[in-house]
Amino acid sequence: DSRLPLPVRNNLLDLFGQIEREFENLYIENLELRREIDSLNERLTADGQSTEGGDLIKGALKTKGTGYNHSTSQLSQKLKTTYKASTSKIVSSFKATTGSRAVCQLIKEYVGHRDGIWDLSVTQTQPVVLGTASADRSALLWSIETGQCLLRYAGHAGSVNSIKFHPTEQMALTASGDQTAHIWRYLVQLPAPQPLSDVNVPCDDDQDVSDREEGEVDGEGPCEVPTIRVATATLKSHQGVVIAGDWLVGGRQVVTASWDRAANLYEVETSELVHTLTGHDQELTHCCTHPTQRLVVTASRDTTFRLWDFRDPSIHSVNVFQGHTDTVTAAVFTVGDNVVSGSDDRTVKVWDLKNMRSPIATIRTDSAVNRISVSTNQRIIALPHDNRLVRLFDMNGMRLARLPRSNRMGHRRMVCCTAWNDENQLCNLFTCGFDRQAISWNINIPALLQEK
Repeated sequence: DSRLPLPVRNNLLDLFGQIEREFENLYIENLELRREIDSLNERLTADGQSTEGGDLIKGALKTKGTGYNHSTSQLSQKLKTTYKASTSKIVSSFKATTGSRAVCQLIKEYVGHRDGIWDLSVTQTQPVVLGTASADRSALLWSIETGQCLLRYAGHAGSVNSIKFHPTEQMALTASGDQTAHIWRYLVQLPAPQPLSDVNVPCDDDQDVSDREEGEVDGEGPCEVPTIRVATATLKSHQGVVIAGDWLVGGRQVVTASWDRAANLYEVETSELVHTLTGHDQELTHCCTHPTQRLVVTASRDTTFRLWDFRDPSIHSVNVFQGHTDTVTAAVFTVGDNVVSGSDDRTVKVWDLKNMRSPIATIRTDSAVNRISVSTNQRIIALPHDNRLVRLFDMNGMRLARLPRSNRMGHRRMVCCTAWNDENQLCNLFTCGFDRQAISWNINIPALLQEK
C-alpha cells in the first residue's frame, strides 16, 4: 500500500521475496521426489527384481541361518506390496492417463493485471466477454478472441476477489477486500478478431516444467481503456472482507460471502439486505447459486459447506455437508442434483443433494484445490491447484487429462480459478492465477475417453 512508510514497504517486499524463494525451493524438491518415486516404482515392478529392502532382509536372514529362500521370498514380496500400496495414491497423481487422446490447445493469454488474479467469469449475454478480478483492486473485461482489454472497473478500495455477471443484462457483481460488494453496468464493443495462436499439444504433457524468470509477465496494466469508477449499487452490510458473490436465478437478488462468517442476501433494485445467513464457525471462502433454482451453497474454513434453500419464502432450510478435513475452498452446483466441493485437504468430492451423508465420488490429488468449475455440457470438473497445475476429472472421479505446463505455456504460480465456457467451441475453458494472467484453452476430450 502506498500509504505505508517506504522502509516498511521495502521490508515487506523483501520478506515476500524470501517466501517466494522458499516456495520455489520446495517446488523443485517436490519434482525431485516425484522422479525418485517414479524410479523406485519402476524398479519394484520390474520382473525378477528385488528391492533394496529385500536385499537387507536377505542379509539379515542369512546371518541368522534361518530358512533363507522361502522366508526371503515371502518377506521381499510383502515389502514390495506394502511399498506399492503406500505410494500408489501419490504415483497415480503423476502418471498420464493411459490411452489418453485428449488434446489441449492454448488459445490466448490475457496479460495486463498488476497483481494476481483471484477469479474469472464469462458473460452469459451478448457480447460474450471474459471478466477477471484481481488483487490490484481492479476488474477487467477482455475480448476473448483478441485478448484485448476492453474495460476497467476501478471502484473498489481493496482487492477484487470475485466477479460474476448478470444472467440477462450487462451488469457485473464484484466482491472486495474493502468489505463491500459492487454492482455496476458496462457497455463494451468487441474489436475485429485476429488470428489465434496455434499451440496444439496433448493433455498430460510431460515436458520439462522449469519456469521462466519470475516477473517476465509483469504487465504495467493494459493500454488506456474506458474506466468505470462509480458503482450502480454498493452493498455494505458485511463486517469483513467480502470474498465471493453470485446472482440468484432471475438476477433480482445477489448473495455475498464474507470473512465475517456470514453470507448476505440482497435485493438488487433497492440494495436492501434481505437475509443474513449465519451458522458457519469460521470465515467463508466461497458462495455459489444454482442455475435454475433458488438454492445457495456457502463454503468455509470450518471444513464444511452449507446448502441454503430459498424456494419457499417462509422456509430457509439448511443442510450441512461434512466431508472435508480442511478449508472448503469452493462448492459449486452442477446441472441436476449434484454439488461438487474442493478443499485444501487435496480432495474434491461429488455430492448428491438428495443424500448428503457421504459423497458419491472422491477425487484425491497431490495439491490443495482452489475454485473449481464444472462443464455444463460435458460434466467435466476442472481443478485449479496450488502447485500450478490444472487437472480434469469426470463426475465419477476418473482422471481425464492434465493441462500442459512447461517453460513455454501454462501458469507459473498457483492457479486460483477455472471457468468453463460451454457455448464457445473454440475457447471452452479459462484459468487464472497469481502469475497475473488468465489463459483460454480449447479442451477436446473424446466421448470414448469420458466413458472409460
